[in-house]
Amino acid sequence: MTDDYEHYEAVVVGAGPGGAAAAATLARNGVETLVLERGVDAGSKNVSGGLLYAEESSPYTIDELFPGFREEASDREVTEHYIHNVAGREVKTFDLGELHHHDTEWADSVLRRKMDSWLAREVHEMTRETGGGLLTEVRVNGLLREGAEIVGVTCDELDPIKADVIIAADGVNSELARDAGLMDWEDPEEWFQGVKAVVDMPEGAIEDRFDVGSEEGVAHLFSGDLFENVRGGGFLYTNDQSLSIGTVFHLDSIADERAEPQQLLDNLLTHPLLADWLGDEYEELEYSAKLVPDSKKVAHPSPYRDRLLLVGDAAGQMQAQGPIIKGMNHAVTAGALAAEAFVDARSRGDTGQAGERYVSKLENEGVMDKLRPTRYRTLGKLGEVGPVASAMNAVTDSVVGRTAVSALGDRAESLFNSPFLMGMLPDTRMGYVTVPTVIAEELGEPVEGVNTIEPPELDDRIGDLTYDIDEGNPHIELRDNSFAASGTAVTACPVSAEDFGGGCYRDEYVGTNGSEEHVVSLDTQPCVECGTCAVVADTDWTHPRGGKGVEYEQG
Repeated sequence: MTDDYEHYEAVVVGAGPGGAAAAATLARNGVETLVLERGVDAGSKNVSGGLLYAEESSPYTIDELFPGFREEASDREVTEHYIHNVAGREVKTFDLGELHHHDTEWADSVLRRKMDSWLAREVHEMTRETGGGLLTEVRVNGLLREGAEIVGVTCDELDPIKADVIIAADGVNSELARDAGLMDWEDPEEWFQGVKAVVDMPEGAIEDRFDVGSEEGVAHLFSGDLFENVRGGGFLYTNDQSLSIGTVFHLDSIADERAEPQQLLDNLLTHPLLADWLGDEYEELEYSAKLVPDSKKVAHPSPYRDRLLLVGDAAGQMQAQGPIIKGMNHAVTAGALAAEAFVDARSRGDTGQAGERYVSKLENEGVMDKLRPTRYRTLGKLGEVGPVASAMNAVTDSVVGRTAVSALGDRAESLFNSPFLMGMLPDTRMGYVTVPTVIAEELGEPVEGVNTIEPPELDDRIGDLTYDIDEGNPHIELRDNSFAASGTAVTACPVSAEDFGGGCYRDEYVGTNGSEEHVVSLDTQPCVECGTCAVVADTDWTHPRGGKGVEYEQG
């Protein structure tokens, strides 16, 4: 009987920035709050690019919720922002300072293990004072129901727990969002895949190589022909003593092109443009990957059901519009607004109204229009219609298009700095590949540097990660191991490759009854839990049990 289960006013699932913001806001309002985190430590399961923004228009920023945050938990304040349009060795660089500073109070580079673990310590102390606390190594595996109504959560490691509100901040692979029918993994077009390397830097190298002060940082973005026609781009952010270098691509494009994520990352790492920044010695501290929701398509307009409220990636709240890449700040805002909605509803004696109040706050504070811009829905999507997209791409790469780019010259930089235009940019090859390539060919200059670094092989990248293998409890199972159904996972999985036999997925030919069948085999041991195969292959996918699986040291 559910009456016998432990009860809290609020249960927050996930101790990332969205969950931390929700828990802090609840605790400050005297709400008894329990936070459940499946990693051995907050941040050990989390990956981001990552830049954390504080927007001037936002009702909540993380440094307001957590005084001392920037001094203790973030790395460098990013004061410069550039995009490099690349065609072979030809590069044309635009300063994105105007776009970067639009509605921006500050933006800091962060590493998730450092940041999330600091937030978790703060949250634990705050929630203990209201009768709750934070527990790690607990996987919340589903929703507790009375009849059809959601009333709590179920866990692998604990008995079910009831709550007046459940705030799911359990990330892009949210099992609670899927259990509630608020998210599915049916369409690769709705997702990006990010792959990242954290690269060690000698003391003083960032200041010297990037010409910044001891506490200043810089962000570089990359687009053009260096990614084998896959729709997306690359990034480089300066941390305190390391670089976050990665790529983010539309998952459907990775699947369609049969591109291998680690090779696309290596294309960026070995480009001559990076030679002076990386130097001659290359030490990769960590390799990681995750899915990223495309908020234009999947940010849920009504992210709640019964007592369950979704925040952050679990609600699809990741803004990726051309060079505008913001996620963690929206998770912070949504987490605090979800908590605020519950506090409001509680004060009026009807906690069942928290979900509706949360939706209203997201709309009234302008969060949803940032995530799903009206201009994209009315204009941008038209550019993604097949014949329209093909025609626009062809015109851009024609004599007419190239002449127009040449005529624009450096004035093209102002177009890249328009939040309005970037918010309606269609997700097609034109914006990510063709336009940047044409700009580089028509306006760029050759890069003279020689890049001598050799990125690690995939087996070394996997081998350098920390795992706690949950033998006998695989968290992924193939429903259909035929190559036709699941073969895309061999190339799209960041720890698999066609010519590599040690990753999660391998394809092979098996003889049965005198014939040969092309099948896919699975080994979950090296899994980085990104969720890619849940979208591109026919699998049953869950998170590993609490504390099991990969453990990120950087994040």
